[in-house]
Amino acid sequence: MLDQIFRNMTPVVKNLLILNVLFFLAQFAIPTVMHQMALYPIGTDNFRPWQLATHFFMHSTHSFFHILFNMFAVVMFGSHLERVWGSQKFLFYYFSTALGAALLHSLVVYLRMESLAAEMTPDAVDYVIQNGTQLWESQRNYSDPSMGQLNAMRNAPVLGASGAVFGILVAFGYLFPNTELMLLFPPIPIKAKYLVVGYIALELYLGFANNPQDNVAHFAHLGGALIGILLVLYWQRGKRNFY
Repeated sequence: MLDQIFRNMTPVVKNLLILNVLFFLAQFAIPTVMHQMALYPIGTDNFRPWQLATHFFMHSTHSFFHILFNMFAVVMFGSHLERVWGSQKFLFYYFSTALGAALLHSLVVYLRMESLAAEMTPDAVDYVIQNGTQLWESQRNYSDPSMGQLNAMRNAPVLGASGAVFGILVAFGYLFPNTELMLLFPPIPIKAKYLVVGYIALELYLGFANNPQDNVAHFAHLGGALIGILLVLYWQRGKRNFY
Protein backbone atom coordinates (compact mmCIF):
# COMPACT_ATOMS: atom_id res chain seq x y z
CA MET A 1 0.00 0.00 0.00
CA LEU A 2 2.78 2.43 0.90
CA ASP A 3 4.55 1.55 -2.34
CA GLN A 4 1.38 2.39 -4.28
CA ILE A 5 0.99 5.73 -2.48
CA PHE A 6 4.61 6.60 -3.24
CA ARG A 7 4.21 5.73 -6.92
CA ASN A 8 1.10 7.89 -7.21
CA MET A 9 2.76 10.98 -5.73
CA THR A 10 3.39 13.93 -7.99
CA PRO A 11 7.07 14.87 -8.57
CA VAL A 12 7.34 17.97 -6.35
CA VAL A 13 5.36 16.38 -3.53
CA LYS A 14 7.61 13.32 -3.66
CA ASN A 15 10.77 15.44 -3.49
CA LEU A 16 9.37 17.54 -0.64
CA LEU A 17 8.61 14.37 1.29
CA ILE A 18 12.14 13.03 0.73
CA LEU A 19 13.77 16.32 1.74
CA ASN A 20 11.72 16.62 4.92
CA VAL A 21 12.54 13.06 5.95
CA LEU A 22 16.26 13.59 5.24
CA PHE A 23 16.32 16.79 7.31
CA PHE A 24 14.44 15.00 10.09
CA LEU A 25 16.97 12.16 10.18
CA ALA A 26 19.88 14.62 9.99
CA GLN A 27 18.80 16.12 13.31
CA PHE A 28 19.57 12.80 15.03
CA ALA A 29 22.98 12.47 13.36
CA ILE A 30 24.02 16.15 13.65
CA PRO A 31 22.55 17.81 16.76
CA THR A 32 23.55 21.34 15.63
CA VAL A 33 21.36 21.12 12.50
CA MET A 34 18.22 22.22 14.36
CA HIS A 35 19.99 25.17 15.98
CA GLN A 36 21.29 26.42 12.64
CA MET A 37 18.21 25.82 10.50
CA ALA A 38 15.17 26.37 12.73
CA LEU A 39 13.85 29.95 12.69
CA TYR A 40 14.76 32.20 15.61
CA PRO A 41 13.29 35.68 16.10
CA ILE A 42 14.77 38.27 13.76
CA GLY A 43 17.25 40.50 15.59
CA THR A 44 18.29 37.92 18.18
CA ASP A 45 21.76 36.40 18.35
CA ASN A 46 20.60 33.02 17.06
CA PHE A 47 18.85 34.37 13.96
CA ARG A 48 20.43 33.67 10.58
CA PRO A 49 18.86 34.87 7.28
CA TRP A 50 18.87 31.40 5.73
CA GLN A 51 16.59 30.15 8.51
CA LEU A 52 13.67 31.77 6.66
CA ALA A 53 14.19 29.18 3.92
CA THR A 54 15.29 26.18 5.97
CA HIS A 55 12.98 26.09 9.00
CA PHE A 56 10.08 24.52 7.07
CA PHE A 57 12.19 21.46 6.28
CA MET A 58 12.77 20.87 9.98
CA HIS A 59 10.46 19.05 12.41
CA SER A 60 10.49 18.33 16.10
CA THR A 61 12.31 15.15 17.06
CA HIS A 62 10.30 14.98 20.29
CA SER A 63 7.10 13.97 18.50
CA PHE A 64 6.95 11.82 15.38
CA PHE A 65 3.39 13.04 14.83
CA HIS A 66 4.70 16.51 13.93
CA ILE A 67 6.35 15.38 10.70
CA LEU A 68 3.81 12.59 10.16
CA PHE A 69 0.81 14.93 10.11
CA ASN A 70 2.53 17.57 7.97
CA MET A 71 3.79 15.12 5.37
CA PHE A 72 0.45 13.29 5.29
CA ALA A 73 -1.24 16.60 4.42
CA VAL A 74 1.37 17.47 1.79
CA VAL A 75 0.99 14.07 0.13
CA MET A 76 -2.80 13.79 0.30
CA PHE A 77 -3.74 17.38 -0.62
CA GLY A 78 -0.61 18.73 -2.29
CA SER A 79 -0.67 16.07 -4.99
CA HIS A 80 -4.12 17.22 -6.11
CA LEU A 81 -2.94 20.83 -6.31
CA GLU A 82 0.18 19.88 -8.27
CA ARG A 83 -1.92 17.98 -10.80
CA VAL A 84 -4.18 21.02 -11.26
CA TRP A 85 -1.47 23.71 -11.31
CA GLY A 86 1.58 21.86 -12.58
CA SER A 87 4.86 21.34 -10.75
CA GLN A 88 6.39 24.81 -11.10
CA LYS A 89 3.30 26.67 -9.97
CA PHE A 90 2.77 24.33 -7.03
CA LEU A 91 6.42 24.65 -5.92
CA PHE A 92 6.15 28.45 -6.08
CA TYR A 93 2.96 28.26 -4.01
CA TYR A 94 4.52 25.97 -1.42
CA PHE A 95 7.55 28.20 -0.86
CA SER A 96 5.46 31.39 -0.90
CA THR A 97 3.12 30.13 1.82
CA ALA A 98 6.02 28.81 3.90
CA LEU A 99 7.80 32.17 3.71
CA GLY A 100 4.57 34.04 4.41
CA ALA A 101 4.10 31.91 7.50
CA ALA A 102 7.62 32.74 8.70
CA LEU A 103 7.20 36.48 8.14
CA LEU A 104 3.84 36.79 9.91
CA HIS A 105 5.08 34.69 12.82
CA SER A 106 8.25 36.80 13.07
CA LEU A 107 6.24 40.02 13.03
CA VAL A 108 3.87 38.84 15.77
CA VAL A 109 6.75 37.61 17.94
CA TYR A 110 8.56 40.95 17.48
CA LEU A 111 5.47 42.94 18.46
CA ARG A 112 4.84 40.74 21.48
CA MET A 113 8.45 41.05 22.63
CA GLU A 114 8.32 44.82 22.24
CA SER A 115 5.05 45.01 24.17
CA LEU A 116 6.40 42.83 26.97
CA ALA A 117 9.69 44.75 27.13
CA ALA A 118 7.77 48.03 27.46
CA GLU A 119 6.25 46.74 30.70
CA MET A 120 9.65 45.82 32.16
CA THR A 121 12.48 47.97 33.45
CA PRO A 122 15.33 48.65 31.00
CA ASP A 123 17.75 46.84 33.32
CA ALA A 124 15.59 43.70 33.35
CA VAL A 125 15.29 43.71 29.56
CA ASP A 126 19.03 44.19 29.14
CA TYR A 127 19.73 41.40 31.62
CA VAL A 128 17.55 38.99 29.60
CA ILE A 129 19.27 40.00 26.36
CA GLN A 130 22.76 39.59 27.79
CA ASN A 131 22.29 36.40 29.82
CA GLY A 132 19.04 34.77 28.75
CA THR A 133 20.36 32.62 25.92
CA GLN A 134 22.96 30.93 28.10
CA LEU A 135 20.32 30.26 30.75
CA TRP A 136 17.91 28.85 28.15
CA GLU A 137 20.56 26.55 26.68
CA SER A 138 21.08 25.08 30.16
CA GLN A 139 17.34 24.23 30.13
CA ARG A 140 16.53 26.82 32.76
CA ASN A 141 14.63 30.09 32.74
CA TYR A 142 13.95 33.12 34.94
CA SER A 143 11.46 32.75 37.79
CA ASP A 144 10.14 36.26 37.13
CA PRO A 145 7.12 35.73 34.78
CA SER A 146 7.88 38.66 32.47
CA MET A 147 11.60 37.92 32.21
CA GLY A 148 10.88 34.23 31.69
CA GLN A 149 8.33 34.88 28.96
CA LEU A 150 10.58 37.35 27.13
CA ASN A 151 13.49 34.93 27.32
CA ALA A 152 11.35 32.09 25.97
CA MET A 153 10.18 34.19 23.03
CA ARG A 154 13.74 35.21 22.19
CA ASN A 155 15.19 31.70 22.32
CA ALA A 156 12.42 29.30 21.29
CA PRO A 157 12.70 28.59 17.55
CA VAL A 158 9.87 27.76 15.18
CA LEU A 159 10.21 24.84 12.81
CA GLY A 160 8.04 22.69 10.59
CA ALA A 161 6.11 22.78 7.34
CA SER A 162 2.80 23.64 9.02
CA GLY A 163 2.62 27.10 7.44
CA ALA A 164 2.88 25.62 3.96
CA VAL A 165 0.45 22.87 4.98
CA PHE A 166 -2.15 25.47 5.93
CA GLY A 167 -1.58 27.11 2.57
CA ILE A 168 -2.22 23.75 0.91
CA LEU A 169 -5.37 23.18 2.96
CA VAL A 170 -6.75 26.62 2.05
CA ALA A 171 -6.12 26.03 -1.65
CA PHE A 172 -7.65 22.57 -1.51
CA GLY A 173 -10.71 23.89 0.33
CA TYR A 174 -11.15 26.62 -2.29
CA LEU A 175 -10.62 24.47 -5.39
CA PHE A 176 -12.28 21.30 -4.08
CA PRO A 177 -14.90 22.83 -1.74
CA ASN A 178 -17.44 20.00 -1.78
CA THR A 179 -15.00 17.11 -1.49
CA GLU A 180 -15.96 15.12 1.59
CA LEU A 181 -13.18 14.31 4.05
CA MET A 182 -13.45 11.84 6.90
CA LEU A 183 -12.47 13.17 10.31
CA LEU A 184 -10.74 10.92 12.79
CA PHE A 185 -12.27 12.51 15.90
CA PRO A 186 -15.21 12.32 15.61
CA PRO A 187 -15.31 9.88 12.65
CA ILE A 188 -17.76 11.83 10.51
CA PRO A 189 -17.55 13.17 6.94
CA ILE A 190 -17.21 16.91 6.39
CA LYS A 191 -16.87 18.99 3.24
CA ALA A 192 -13.43 20.48 2.66
CA LYS A 193 -14.68 24.07 2.72
CA TYR A 194 -16.20 23.69 6.17
CA LEU A 195 -13.17 21.90 7.58
CA VAL A 196 -10.80 24.62 6.38
CA VAL A 197 -12.98 27.48 7.67
CA GLY A 198 -13.30 25.75 11.04
CA TYR A 199 -9.58 25.09 11.25
CA ILE A 200 -8.71 28.72 10.46
CA ALA A 201 -11.22 29.98 13.02
CA LEU A 202 -9.64 27.74 15.66
CA GLU A 203 -6.16 29.00 14.82
CA LEU A 204 -7.35 32.61 15.08
CA TYR A 205 -8.81 31.97 18.52
CA LEU A 206 -5.71 30.16 19.80
CA GLY A 207 -3.38 32.74 18.27
CA PHE A 208 -5.03 35.69 19.97
CA ALA A 209 -5.47 33.74 23.21
CA ASN A 210 -1.66 33.87 23.46
CA ASN A 211 -1.31 31.11 26.03
CA PRO A 212 2.33 31.16 27.25
CA GLN A 213 2.20 27.35 27.68
CA ASP A 214 1.13 26.84 24.07
CA ASN A 215 4.15 25.82 22.01
CA VAL A 216 2.32 26.03 18.67
CA ALA A 217 3.11 28.88 16.24
CA HIS A 218 -0.50 29.68 15.39
CA PHE A 219 0.33 32.86 13.48
CA ALA A 220 2.71 30.89 11.27
CA HIS A 221 -0.26 28.72 10.34
CA LEU A 222 -2.36 31.81 9.71
CA GLY A 223 0.43 33.41 7.67
CA GLY A 224 0.57 30.39 5.37
CA ALA A 225 -3.20 30.42 5.02
CA LEU A 226 -3.26 34.18 4.31
CA ILE A 227 -0.65 34.09 1.56
CA GLY A 228 -2.30 30.96 0.21
CA ILE A 229 -5.78 32.43 -0.16
CA LEU A 230 -4.38 35.63 -1.69
CA LEU A 231 -2.49 33.64 -4.32
CA VAL A 232 -5.45 31.38 -5.06
CA LEU A 233 -7.84 34.32 -5.42
CA TYR A 234 -5.38 36.04 -7.77
CA TRP A 235 -4.86 32.94 -9.89
CA GLN A 236 -8.57 32.13 -9.96
CA ARG A 237 -9.83 35.63 -10.78
CA GLY A 238 -12.50 35.38 -13.46
CA LYS A 239 -12.50 31.58 -13.33
CA ARG A 240 -15.26 29.25 -12.16
CA ASN A 241 -13.45 25.93 -12.46
CA PHE A 242 -13.96 24.20 -9.11
CA TYR A 243 -13.42 20.48 -8.66
